[in-house]
Amino acid sequence: MPEEVLFKSEEQVSRGEIAESLRNAADQIDSGDVTVGNDADEQRVTVPDSPRFEVELERLTDSETGEQRYELEYEIRWKE
Repeated sequence: MPEEVLFKSEEQVSRGEIAESLRNAADQIDSGDVTVGNDADEQRVTVPDSPRFEVELERLTDSETGEQRYELEYEIRWKE
């Protein structure tokens, strides 16, 4: 199945800013309508009543430097 990225954002921000973004996202998810993006590129979807919810915490090691980092991901999935 081909993947089509409709919107992606990645930036370094404070823990407080991340928490605020997640609170705003939670309010939108609770309402059923989620809008992501910026003024130039905005996407809106309707989240169904019972989507699949996944939480994943990984510890990754850079193969060249041996440096470790963590990734914490929250993912919501559903079919059209």
